[in-house]
Amino acid sequence: MTRKEHGAASVPSSDVAFTETVKAIQSAKGSREIYAHMEEGGAWETRITPFLERFLANRTSAYLATANAQGQPYIQHRGGPAGFLHVLDEQTIAFADFAGNRQYITLGNLAENPRAHLFLMDYAFRERVKIWGEARVVEDDPALLQRLAPTGYRARPERVILFTIKAWDANCPQHIPRLLSPAQVNEELARQKARIAELEAELADLRK
Repeated sequence: MTRKEHGAASVPSSDVAFTETVKAIQSAKGSREIYAHMEEGGAWETRITPFLERFLANRTSAYLATANAQGQPYIQHRGGPAGFLHVLDEQTIAFADFAGNRQYITLGNLAENPRAHLFLMDYAFRERVKIWGEARVVEDDPALLQRLAPTGYRARPERVILFTIKAWDANCPQHIPRLLSPAQVNEELARQKARIAELEAELADLRK
């Protein structure tokens, strides 16, 4: 857990989300004491830990939130095979941005306002991770784009998005539905079939 330097004093990393207004509401609602205690230990992580690196490596889907200069928010889904989110260093996530519907809202927002947010879900294990940071678009680095583009994936990479982490937090599983991908369902069915075959063999031996 870390605290960020801010002039002569230091502020908890969770201040990226816990503004004075948020803290006032927490006080009014009775949760400020809990979060103040958390802040004493440094609040949220600001670097990519082994847990976060594993979590990112298994994701096939992500939501990238941006806002324009007027503060109008926008959320864009990004997906790909597991591993499409790359860790470049302890504070940088990168991914290839594929050709889409050519609205370019995210690109326009980032040109005006670099602040961004990544929202990541693991429905199978009911985990979610929220990442605050800044993002920038890289249009002129073909070597990096080739490095990040998933091999054999049917999409046309056009540019790179670099996301620099300011802070991140993992939430509890409350209210997250448990959903499995087709591959996970097939894997579970295969385990059940193997177990049934094992039990049938044991039963056959007992009948003998």
